[in-house]
Amino acid sequence: MKNYFDISNVKLILWDFDGVLLNSNAIREHGFLKVLANFPSDSVDKLLNFHRENGGLSRYVKFRYFIEECLNETASDDIIQTYANSFSVIMQELLVDKDLLIPETLNFVKMYYSKIPMHIVSGSDQTELRDLCAKLNISKYFLSINGSPTTKSVLVKNIMIDCTIDHEKVVLIGDSINDYDAAKSNDIKFCAYNNEVLEQFSDIKIL
Repeated sequence: MKNYFDISNVKLILWDFDGVLLNSNAIREHGFLKVLANFPSDSVDKLLNFHRENGGLSRYVKFRYFIEECLNETASDDIIQTYANSFSVIMQELLVDKDLLIPETLNFVKMYYSKIPMHIVSGSDQTELRDLCAKLNISKYFLSINGSPTTKSVLVKNIMIDCTIDHEKVVLIGDSINDYDAAKSNDIKFCAYNNEVLEQFSDIKIL
């Protein structure tokens, strides 16, 4: 059995965003459907399965996967950026909704952010994510808000480079296998949230 959260043993928390702080997964999926509406449904379905299995990966990786693996075509940086820009327009319109904030985690953040430093490490586009957090009025709770195109493992690594806290006292809270991988590759603890399959990999239970 995993140990339950002991506030005295955690000195730094890194939060995933989609599905952990914001109930946005269904909207992200809707965005891929809209952007790829003119492509064969079987290719789009393959992309959606990849998206569901790899929630922590950036849209840039997912659109590259779609072009190269689903369509068997060559993916240029320009076309990937075009798709990503279209996706971003949809996200900026639909995600600015405070009702999408997850009360359980948001209340936890509000309760402890003044006692425990917190950062966001997300697969979402960094510029878009920072703008969204500002509009949702949650930026003030986090020391930094970090996103793609930098990979999540590198985002965590960059935070830990400047961190003097014992890695045993740092926790990444996420809902995808990519969050787990980012935690393990940086030798910090992992806490699964909103994903029953991943709970077996949690080092501690925080909520």
